[in-house]
Amino acid sequence: MAQNEFLLEMKGISKEFPGVKALDGVTLQVRPGTVHALMGENGAGKSTLMKCLYGIYAPDAGEIILDGVHANIHNSKDALNLGISMIHQELHPVPFRNVMENIWLGRFPTKGIGPLQLFVDHQKCIRTQRSYSEN
Repeated sequence: MAQNEFLLEMKGISKEFPGVKALDGVTLQVRPGTVHALMGENGAGKSTLMKCLYGIYAPDAGEIILDGVHANIHNSKDALNLGISMIHQELHPVPFRNVMENIWLGRFPTKGIGPLQLFVDHQKCIRTQRSYSEN
């Protein structure tokens, strides 16, 4: 296992909207190589928690730690640079594309010569995804 027990920790995450406390001190810990499912009724805060992780919402309180290091995630670009990707539940995946292609949608690594980077580098997508799951 990696140096840190948890690859991702969200500690004490709180988020309020006018008249609604969406998250109240939520903690989520994810070990490397594991898969988690967030389940609950509509309005339970699942999407809000993930939007805090992805930089769509700024949490009112709490911290996000990636592989033992405090993460400053102010927007989706910050999240993507840290290796965090999100497929929104409100949107339908692109038909006839597999899960990996939907995860990389809009930011495929490309290959080619010079300015002719015209081809998707599928092997780089696979290597990168594997490195995330192995850490």
